[in-house]
Amino acid sequence: MSDAVFKNLIKKLCFYYFRQINNSMNLKSVRQIYLFFVNMICFLRATKNLLGKLITFSQFCLRRCFVNMICFLRATKNLLSKLITFSQFCLRRCFVNMICFLRATKNLLSTRISFSGLHLCSFFLITLGLTACNNRKDVDLSNIDLTVTIERFDRDLGSLKVKTIQQQAPLLQKKYGNFYSDFMDGMLGAGHTADTSYYANLRTILSSRDFNALKDEVDHKYPDMSKQESELTDAFKHVKYYYPGQKLPRLISFFSGFAVQTPIGNDYIGIGLDMFLGADSKFYPAIRQSVPLYISKKFTPENITPRVMETFIREEIFPEPESLNTLLDRMIYNGKILYFMDATMPAVSDSLKIGYTAAQLDWCKTFEPQIWAYFLENNLLYDTDYMKIQKYLTEAPFTPGIGEKNESAPKLALYIGWQIVKKYMDVNSNIKLQDLMKDPDYQMILSKSKYKPK
Repeated sequence: MSDAVFKNLIKKLCFYYFRQINNSMNLKSVRQIYLFFVNMICFLRATKNLLGKLITFSQFCLRRCFVNMICFLRATKNLLSKLITFSQFCLRRCFVNMICFLRATKNLLSTRISFSGLHLCSFFLITLGLTACNNRKDVDLSNIDLTVTIERFDRDLGSLKVKTIQQQAPLLQKKYGNFYSDFMDGMLGAGHTADTSYYANLRTILSSRDFNALKDEVDHKYPDMSKQESELTDAFKHVKYYYPGQKLPRLISFFSGFAVQTPIGNDYIGIGLDMFLGADSKFYPAIRQSVPLYISKKFTPENITPRVMETFIREEIFPEPESLNTLLDRMIYNGKILYFMDATMPAVSDSLKIGYTAAQLDWCKTFEPQIWAYFLENNLLYDTDYMKIQKYLTEAPFTPGIGEKNESAPKLALYIGWQIVKKYMDVNSNIKLQDLMKDPDYQMILSKSKYKPK
């Protein structure tokens, strides 16, 4: 079989695949399937020595083939998890067609493949098991037209000239609206914009050595924000997928002398770039008294997207209900927030979403059964004394009373709540994300999760 004939066969199979599985897929998706098949053939060619030449598969060899194929499917998850959303039924049909494809191309593969019905069924079950828990969050965003732009107020502010502030400031105020007023009064401390006497304070700030040193550092660290804009575009597209009517905020970058990191106001979320300069920034030791090391070491560029999204999710979409009373209530509420962050930022690491170091996340995974046992043994789930339970909910270098040598992670109630919600959604695959987010029955979520870490 020539390469041209082979490629034509694959294209025909892709279009057949297109008709059989999902009529809403576009040509881009079909091309991805085509590339998937090409990659699959490359994989099978590469594993030819393992599988044997010109052989009929024994059950042992077939099992080894499936193990390798599963590894291959994991490696090509961009097709299976990001570009195309498969129902379990459609996925099953996908693999039936894949087997037909393999049979049709057996001359190319130089093998005779005989499939045992039992092993084929096992293959389906294994593959479905690997992908089922991801399908709910793997969505098609191709029809969502959205491009996020971060407005660079930090640069506009830095370009103001002391001698012409009276003429330039009103133009800047008109451009940035609510943010400008909030920034001048609440963040920079220059004064209320309704009284033009704030111009004098602004001139002093713009002329100061500290202001200009910080401006230069921000300019150097963020010559452009295309990476963050791309990440946030993807995250907000996910929001729009689940909540098409959700209004999205303006995103405005600034620096304020370490006053605030991601403020949210009327129609905007600010991004305080001076609080994302990197853990080793020369500025952070000077603010150690107000911003301890365990906080400032998370002031890194990769934290911009998760912190912006967390602010938006917590403050705008799902604000904390006043009805939260027990530790369990707060665990599940925060677990749902983190699960929604999973859904909107599937490519962001778990440690960034919850605000852990890699070591802290590993500690939680290792000692998850002991953490849960600690909550149960100390009757903490239904405790309503916030002064007592806050240490399991808030930022800290570690959690007092748990673990050795202060190696424990903080915010353990958030981590456990997250795992409960994940288990609940895995066990109850019929529940949609929107149904989860509006469900206030935290006890029911715990009960139906059957959460028992081992």
